[in-house]
Amino acid sequence: MTPPHDEKPFDFKDLFVLDLANNHQGDIEHGKRVIREHGAVVARHGVRGVIKFQFRDLDTFIHPSHLQSSDNKHVPRFLSTRLDRDGFQALLDEVRAQGMMAACTPFDEASVGVIEEMGFDIIKVASCSAKDWPLLERIAASARPVIASTGGLLQSDMDALVSFLGHRGADFALMHCVSVYPTPDSMCHLNNIAMMIERFGGRTVGWSTHENPADTMPVGLALAKGARMFERHVGVPTDTITLNAYSSNPDEVDAWITAWKKAQTLLGLDERQAPSEDEAVAIAGLSRGVFARHDLEAGHAVSRDDVYFAFPYAEGGLESGQWSNEIVTTKAIKADATLALDAISMPERSDVHVLKQAVHEVKGLLNKARVELGSEFEVEYSHHYGPGAFRETGVVIVNCINREYCKKVLIQLAGQGHPSHYHKRKEETFHVLCGELHSELDGRHRLLQPGDTLLVLPGVWHRFWTETGCVFEEISTTHYNNDSVYRDPKIQAMERSERKTVVDHWGRFQLADGAQAAE
Repeated sequence: MTPPHDEKPFDFKDLFVLDLANNHQGDIEHGKRVIREHGAVVARHGVRGVIKFQFRDLDTFIHPSHLQSSDNKHVPRFLSTRLDRDGFQALLDEVRAQGMMAACTPFDEASVGVIEEMGFDIIKVASCSAKDWPLLERIAASARPVIASTGGLLQSDMDALVSFLGHRGADFALMHCVSVYPTPDSMCHLNNIAMMIERFGGRTVGWSTHENPADTMPVGLALAKGARMFERHVGVPTDTITLNAYSSNPDEVDAWITAWKKAQTLLGLDERQAPSEDEAVAIAGLSRGVFARHDLEAGHAVSRDDVYFAFPYAEGGLESGQWSNEIVTTKAIKADATLALDAISMPERSDVHVLKQAVHEVKGLLNKARVELGSEFEVEYSHHYGPGAFRETGVVIVNCINREYCKKVLIQLAGQGHPSHYHKRKEETFHVLCGELHSELDGRHRLLQPGDTLLVLPGVWHRFWTETGCVFEEISTTHYNNDSVYRDPKIQAMERSERKTVVDHWGRFQLADGAQAAE
């Protein structure tokens, strides 16, 4: 069932938050100009622009003793740029006219109410408010998407903020931020972005920037570290208005977004892709080929002493990386000629080769899932229709503990499935660590994602498969051999040793020697 529209998580990705702050100078027409000129930049680039306001109920926000005169540098600026509700409404109307979203930072509880009444799309938590629990409580109660800046927070403060918002069901994202204006290079600490993404379970993290507006390198680096939202202060200079050292004019915002786009192009896709035709040609042009050391007759079993490897590779011939000790010539080959593919027969992939090749990908998935196994464990390669079909039907099982309780780590490669079966004695729970796992329990399909669990009681038919590759734990009662009953009579008729290859560690030498059969 699709949730109602208002229950869908807000998409924070690729937002460009342009903070108007007090750069409207208390002048509504100038504020509209700032919005229009930056709206034009946003439209030209086709990105998701957000104009951000700042609200303070100045009569209650500022202590009475500071209203007439104050030695705090911020008070005169707040008072001199004051706008009433109608003025802010005029600016908000201009944001809507420019096709952008609107966000607002409240600095007191009364301002949250105004944000709700005016219909802002997003509430922004300023770094100085990230430990203001009364205000955060009011913001969380607004049920609007929240972006929280983290300038000046210790790790424990950040953990508390994330926990606080999470417990209240807030839909929120985080901004890595340094509250020094402007921010020198030595204080940017963009590595914090990747740390925050990892620590907070992949939550959207952005970069709220206060560095020199002319410097476009940080936005590309932030993107590379995983930032998916970007914020900076904006304004428009005039003969009488000079922007501060960390606010960007429209040309600087244009260059900033252009740099982000270039970084996106340079970073490309996350997953490895097949080489382009140009790259394949380039690699082939630098590869070595396999050549006959002397004349070879048809039907000759080619040994290493019969060949040499040399550059350049000859088209239609064997590459050095394809060399095998089990090649047989089907035609005579002259000395110094390439081993042409149409003049040799290559060995068929053995069952052992299929399993050994799969291990490389299994290790890659474990690394991706950050699962450490140590050096003492037993591995089962389950191949219900034989090792040759392991890539289609099978699973790698790492046996960790088997006492009154049992723990295993299971790894399935993309496209692998495990056939329908039940256990006579064992109760088990699957806990997904990485990737997606499809399960069918008594005919009911369920898609499991990281963090999801699935209870399988004894006697319940179940099967599982993955399209992405998956690492998951099996926590169960004691495991017993021959406790599984398979729906397919061909599998059920097999001895356990026919459908499993069991080795110590990864079985490098055991597999090479033909693999140790399961007992």
